[in-house]
Amino acid sequence: MKAFISLLLMFCVSFLSSCTAVETIFKAGMWWAFFLVGLVVILILWIVFKSRKE
Repeated sequence: MKAFISLLLMFCVSFLSSCTAVETIFKAGMWWAFFLVGLVVILILWIVFKSRKE
């Protein structure tokens, strides 16, 4: 019985740590997406203002 509980506990711990790893990866991806969208908006605004001056 102790072996079963130990195995179950190890499974739960490994499952939770992998969820944390996936969560971290998605958070990093979300911040990269915000950064890239911001760069695209700045690039579009720069092109629009550059074309208006000419």
